[in-house]
This record gives sequence, structure tokens and C-alpha cells, in this order.
Amino acid sequence: MSYTCIIIEDEPLAAERLKTYISKHRLLQLTGTFESGKTGLDFLKKNEIDIVFLDLNLGEISGIRILENNSIPSQVIITTAYQEYALKGFELDVVDYLLKPFVEERWLVSVEKAINRIEAKRSGNDRFVMIKTEHRLEKVFLRDIVFIEGMGDYRRIHTIHKKIMTLQTFREMEEMFDQSDIVRVHKSYMVAKSRITSISKDKLTLPDREIPISESYRGVVTND
Repeated sequence: MSYTCIIIEDEPLAAERLKTYISKHRLLQLTGTFESGKTGLDFLKKNEIDIVFLDLNLGEISGIRILENNSIPSQVIITTAYQEYALKGFELDVVDYLLKPFVEERWLVSVEKAINRIEAKRSGNDRFVMIKTEHRLEKVFLRDIVFIEGMGDYRRIHTIHKKIMTLQTFREMEEMFDQSDIVRVHKSYMVAKSRITSISKDKLTLPDREIPISESYRGVVTND
């Protein structure tokens, strides 16, 4: 299996470096290199591409503007000399943000992230919910959730990456989640079924934690 990719980069040396890296990667197939953001975008509208290596400073149209104004289904890896746009890039859901000059080892990390995303999408494992936290909505992939606990007026979502606090209720979350994935097991807990390693009369065991389970919820976990 191979993954198609294009380069949108107006610096010849940077474009050549990317071409060299791509040519050495056994899973990547370079299908185009564009100096102009407009021509690169036109190509993306007519072709299905897996990965885009996108420079931000493109002269007539910035890479950020391209991402803000267009729906690009490809996995985007930003390549730039400007660190100040990193937060904006991640808000636009890019795979990674590579600061020039980057070495091949760092570039390989980005490519691996992109491939993992592509495969997760193909397997249907890219489902997510938008969680209200502070003054924003945060994307949370269902595959990353371990459990959710009630803390007074708040719910704390434990993911494999971090913890997220929200005022959304358990009832709201039960409506958001597919009950085959994440289920209510107690008045104060929801759990990702895939994370459960064992079940006893009154508790569930996760890889590094035990969660209480109420008798009234037991059937949703054991399928009784």
C-alpha cells in the first residue's frame, strides 16, 4: 500500500529536501510539487491526495488562508520557518507543524502521524465528539477516551493524552456517544468498554484504575 502526497512550497531548496525524503520512503508516492498555493489548491480540488506538505508563506495566498477557506480532506503537514502560527495550525487540525530547517528523523514522525490518521479513518476509528470546555469546543476522538468521572457540577474526561473539564451533563454525553463504545456504569462514571480488563460484582478494572459499577448498569457492560 502506498500513500499519495503533494508538496506546496515556493522555496526550491525546501522543496528539494522534501522530494528527497519522500523518494526514500517506501510508502509515499509523490504526485505533484507546486510553487503556488493557488495551483496546489486547484490540484487538490480535482484529485484525492492522502498527505499534503504545505508551506505557510506562499506569497499570493498563505497556507493558513488555504486551510481556513477550504475543506481539505487530505492530512496536512505544515512546513514553515515561522513558529508563531503553530497554535493556529493545530486549531485547523493539521497533523503536525514542522519548523524549518527540519531533519529527516523529525519529518518521519510527522509522516507516521499522518499515516496513522489515514488508517484510523479507513477503519472507521476516527469518530469524535465536540466537547464544551472553558470558552471553546474541543475535538475529542472516541478512541482516546478512557473514562469520564463526575466532579460536582463538572465532568472530567480522562483521555490517553490529557484530562478535559466540562459542564456538559452525563445525560448529554449519553446522547452524544454510541452505547457500544462508551457507557454509563455508575451515577458518577462513564467508561470506554474497550478499556475494561475485568468485571467483578461492584467494580470494573481498567489498565491503571478501578471504577465502581452499579447493579442497574451492569447489563450494558456484560450484555446481560
